[in-house]
Amino acid sequence: MFEEQATKVKITSVVIVVGMSAMLAAVVTDHWAVLSPRVDKLNATCQAAHFGLWRLCKKNIFMVEEDPQGKGCGPIGLPGAKNCSYFKHFTSGEEAEVFEVKTQKEYNISAAAIAIFSLFFMILGTLCVIFSFGKGRDYLLRPAGMFFAFAGLCIIISVEVMRQSVRRMIDSDETIWIEYYYSWSFTCACASFTLLILSGVALLLISMPHMPRNPWETCMDAEPDTLD
Repeated sequence: MFEEQATKVKITSVVIVVGMSAMLAAVVTDHWAVLSPRVDKLNATCQAAHFGLWRLCKKNIFMVEEDPQGKGCGPIGLPGAKNCSYFKHFTSGEEAEVFEVKTQKEYNISAAAIAIFSLFFMILGTLCVIFSFGKGRDYLLRPAGMFFAFAGLCIIISVEVMRQSVRRMIDSDETIWIEYYYSWSFTCACASFTLLILSGVALLLISMPHMPRNPWETCMDAEPDTLD
């Protein structure tokens, strides 16, 4: 790998590390969306919730005054009794309800599975970048770029699945939540998509062979073939 190429790869690697950190934060945390019911009266307890790919957390909040942001019960940062439970994604032989709506299980299984694929592609891309610094192994930058691009695409698909999950749950008559907004874990997922896609494209461009500055002069300078 040339020195100039190695410098570009190192700079891109910094962006990759930031994107990977954002994606890991999004996958392991449970603040993708915050849900709240309608608050009919003050000086009463209401139940808000926030969730991620793996669990749902419900929080009983005592409302003294109306939420200035108009989000219903909350904000979620107010003190209150909190209860978190993991989703029974792969439980067999029983009916595991998610958000009290059975169809939500399929959405969450899909979002979690796609996020796992994203982590898998991210690991492969990282290994390719590490090994590409070896002598004569710069060709590994091309698959590394593709793996990071695939990781970014998977995480944005997971984001869209979760968006559809929230919308379906809010529209259902079987839940108490009618208000929602996306929180910081959702933002981390979107940021990781942007950074990983850009990093993947950058690695593909870096790994492309350099074209001569003046191809015509290069052809003219070539030595003629000799006849035996």
